[in-house]
Amino acid sequence: MSKALRDDLLNRRFIFRCATTLFAWIGVVSAAGQVLDWAFHFSKHGWWSPVVITIAGLGLPVAIWYAWPRPIEETYDTPATRIRVVKGDILDFGTEHIVIPTCDTFDTLPPNIIAPTSLQAQALSRIYDHDVARLDADLDAALAATVPVGTITKVGKTSRYELGTVATISHPNRKLYFLAITTMDANNNVQGTPDGLWISLNRLWEEIGRSSNGRTVCMPVIGGGMSRMSSIVPTQDSLRFTVLSFMFASRRQRVCEELRIVVRPADYEKLDRLELQAFLTSLKPS
Repeated sequence: MSKALRDDLLNRRFIFRCATTLFAWIGVVSAAGQVLDWAFHFSKHGWWSPVVITIAGLGLPVAIWYAWPRPIEETYDTPATRIRVVKGDILDFGTEHIVIPTCDTFDTLPPNIIAPTSLQAQALSRIYDHDVARLDADLDAALAATVPVGTITKVGKTSRYELGTVATISHPNRKLYFLAITTMDANNNVQGTPDGLWISLNRLWEEIGRSSNGRTVCMPVIGGGMSRMSSIVPTQDSLRFTVLSFMFASRRQRVCEELRIVVRPADYEKLDRLELQAFLTSLKPS
């Protein structure tokens, strides 16, 4: 048994849901048994009590099945969309649009400016085959119609763009959405804030709604890593933050058919998955 599954089975939400289902089952069986006994006097037969006890006992596997942790996902009618939280490597989804968080200068050069472990550095390696010049050319083309809001004196790129700027790069089978969620300082250190993240997400949904043709969009958990927001917006909160922003935007106008948030395996094991599923379900209209 994996640690994540063990944690789910020991979770208070699972235990409570399992217990309430079991007690409800026993209550229904007991009430039905009394009615049948009153009508047909089954209790005078020796087989009656074992049958009632056996049927009541079936409530335990039924309760476990009903409360058993399932994939974290929810489908909505209003708006017509779907949200999934999955474990894996986001770059393995080769045909889906991908959101790649970056800084407001759209720097691309690892390892001294861009962390080698970041999604942006991995995309440079696996999608662009380490070709920084080609990635820079694609970003420049995507940002050609966007006016920088200022400049900064530092190593690397010096043009600064507004938070929430999206550089959309079209590949043959998908789009890459480079989203500026943090600001870069003169020492090439980045800093993000929840307010800036919220603004960035709102602008991202606008761009996705305009250019994705409604297709599935994959994105990582944003707000951690070098953005230095992990202590303010930890993984579980970041997921709720992103989902809430997406749902608000989707209620104004359709963004995409599915938002798929891909969580690194190590982070996925730490999630309170039942709580997250309950949160997704709570966003359905009452």
